[in-house]
Amino acid sequence: MKRSECNEQPPEFFFNGLHGHREKWVNTGICRIVKQGAVVWVAALMAAAPLHAQQGVQGETQGDTQAAPAPRGKPQLTVDALSVVRVRAQASADARSGQTLGRNREGTGVVIDSSGLVLTIGYLITEAEKVEINTADGKVYPAIVLGFDNATGLGLLKSLVPVPVKPIDMGLSSEAKERDMVLIVGFDGVAPAYVVSKRQFVGYWEYLLDEAIYTAPATVNWQGAALVSKEGKLLGIGSLAVGNALASGSTGVPGNMFVPIDVLKPVIGDFIANGKSTARPRPWLGVTTQEVGGNLLVVRASPDGPADAAGLKAGDIIVGISGDGLKGQADFYTRLWKLGNAGVEISLDVLRGNRVENVKVKSMDRNSYFRSKATY
Repeated sequence: MKRSECNEQPPEFFFNGLHGHREKWVNTGICRIVKQGAVVWVAALMAAAPLHAQQGVQGETQGDTQAAPAPRGKPQLTVDALSVVRVRAQASADARSGQTLGRNREGTGVVIDSSGLVLTIGYLITEAEKVEINTADGKVYPAIVLGFDNATGLGLLKSLVPVPVKPIDMGLSSEAKERDMVLIVGFDGVAPAYVVSKRQFVGYWEYLLDEAIYTAPATVNWQGAALVSKEGKLLGIGSLAVGNALASGSTGVPGNMFVPIDVLKPVIGDFIANGKSTARPRPWLGVTTQEVGGNLLVVRASPDGPADAAGLKAGDIIVGISGDGLKGQADFYTRLWKLGNAGVEISLDVLRGNRVENVKVKSMDRNSYFRSKATY
């Protein structure tokens, strides 16, 4: 098949439940990927260059398609060409996030300017005491944490040594549409995907995005990965794997959720100047919940956090705020954040056994809970 024969329209069966695993995609002059009998068509623009990490990709087979060596006389491009780097972080020994995230973390960062600013997903660098950036050739560059924004979930690093990677151009995530073809670029390779929905994301850890970007098929090593448009512009930063990337109520298709890049633009100046957004800090309770019939089942209270201090325990069911019933996690977060700044007392209605009890929780700024350390 010649490149000119690439079909830029996604096959209909893709939207009828096709899903797969990460493809460390290498262009071999053939613009299709065959795996487990499924064909994922890739736009001709995406097949313009052999893109792969130098380690672990050469010589791999993708279904019945074998990675070919770069043509003689032409340099072999790596994921550096798409402005991504590997991020390695080590959290402090006493990090509160260590229990859930581990101490040693690894993911992808995206170079966004020529001074060495690197954008990533925030949980990779929360409470980090050491951070380094690796380029595809294995070189290591020390970095510092500039900031982490709890509202967006994004984190910002700065390399202490110039990184020889061209920064990516910012796109407009608001212009991304369902069925748009995109690339998911991680430090270990490139995977083609489609935008399959744009909708609200509600996290069980007091996190809410009004409109996240969902892609399919699913890929691994999504943490901090760049979501890149056909025009080569950054649309989002990888956050999670999800069981259903399609619209709510539809047949489950595994995929990934990306934080849209547009949410960074209002706060990036604050990030650089202050290490965080200067918007008023939201009240945070430190409670992990699962939505059950509109109410919230407490799964975990963060040790020494506000909910823990107030006596909330796993198995408690939050049924209201100040006497008013709940309509799910999104409703809970929205109402919670409207009650005032961090530090405001929250009156929760909690079902324990067959009784509803009133529990007063003095909220706090989430940033003050974590034990952040200087990384330089």
